[in-house]
Amino acid sequence: MKILRTAQEGLSSLAANPLRTFLMMAGTVVGIAALTVIMAIGKGTESQVMRRVENFGPRAMMLVAGGGRTIGPPDSTVTTLTLDDVRAIREEILGLEIVTPQAWLAGAGLRYEAQQIKATLWGIEPEWHDAWNWHTAEGDGISHEDVATTSRVCVIGSSVKRDLFGGADPIGRTLYVNKVPLHVQGVLERRGVMGASGGDFDNRILVPITTAMRRVMNADHIGGVRIITSDADRMPEQAEQITQLMRTRHRITPPVEDDFRINSPLAIAEVVRGTSGTLTMLLAALAGLSLLVGGVVLMNIQLISVAERTAEIGLRRAVGATRRDIFIQFLTESLSVTLLGMILGSALGGGISVAIRQLTAMPIVISWEPLALSLGFALLIGTFFGVQPARRAARLHPVAALR
Repeated sequence: MKILRTAQEGLSSLAANPLRTFLMMAGTVVGIAALTVIMAIGKGTESQVMRRVENFGPRAMMLVAGGGRTIGPPDSTVTTLTLDDVRAIREEILGLEIVTPQAWLAGAGLRYEAQQIKATLWGIEPEWHDAWNWHTAEGDGISHEDVATTSRVCVIGSSVKRDLFGGADPIGRTLYVNKVPLHVQGVLERRGVMGASGGDFDNRILVPITTAMRRVMNADHIGGVRIITSDADRMPEQAEQITQLMRTRHRITPPVEDDFRINSPLAIAEVVRGTSGTLTMLLAALAGLSLLVGGVVLMNIQLISVAERTAEIGLRRAVGATRRDIFIQFLTESLSVTLLGMILGSALGGGISVAIRQLTAMPIVISWEPLALSLGFALLIGTFFGVQPARRAARLHPVAALR
């Protein structure tokens, strides 16, 4: 009961000096708010990584035209990746379930009657549907016969259906891609927006790869190869085998840079985490600095408070308060300030996180972990920086203090 009464006296002292209390907790509020935002962004990034890995496929790889380490579309200026490379991979790399090529054309002009739009064109083989687990919601997909006969057929995404045909049924109608007539035979399942980048997965048109290369693009090269392995554990080994095979076929020897790249779930995860790393480090530094400054400010204001309340301390000692009582009172004040700062900082950080999620495309996930970590930091800051003022107050001699 005595300890509780001593703590209540400390809280009463804080309530009697609201400006001083606010100044002591300001740094803690900013630091905890920054910490909350950091963890929300970190959780969001982790969630985004898992979604991208799931969308990409845990057993999938992409061999893409163009070197470097970036994740993205093929380099249209690189023309060395061919259907012969695809056949070589199928024949020489063991343990692969699906190997299917993709020709790729961004911003292809689509026209139906008076409506005109632009969409991404993919030249594919029938295995593409299984490789991406993306089938038709209406009509038929691309077939082996379509590829073999260079058929003028296509499968469109739901956004193309909406923007080009409105409410009309597109199946059986003819649209034009760069003046080439194509018969619509299917509509893909809807996939929606592509992550934080805001790209529309459904704004695409699929055509037989032979039709794309010979009739639309007039090209003898492809943009990439979708590869599904039978065993995810063998993916690094198979990726290295594909790399060596492509270097041999393309006559690439060090120090010449590869004219291709292999993307995998691990590569995607690495890139996504890397893009948020700089921002996370900046916010972490801000949070750490704010907490450190807040702790120093807390300690100095508490030391000033000890000097201002010398007579109060002396009177309490004179009427029976022990050094332990004085120490507990001032330490309680420090801990109360940081705990209150933790509550306000967590609320502020949560509000900022919600605002960021509403106003930007940045991935944000709010969870309970920041609150637990903030509580730990508040107790640590309050104890570490509150001990010295509390000890100085407890060491004051009652007679000297009353003078």
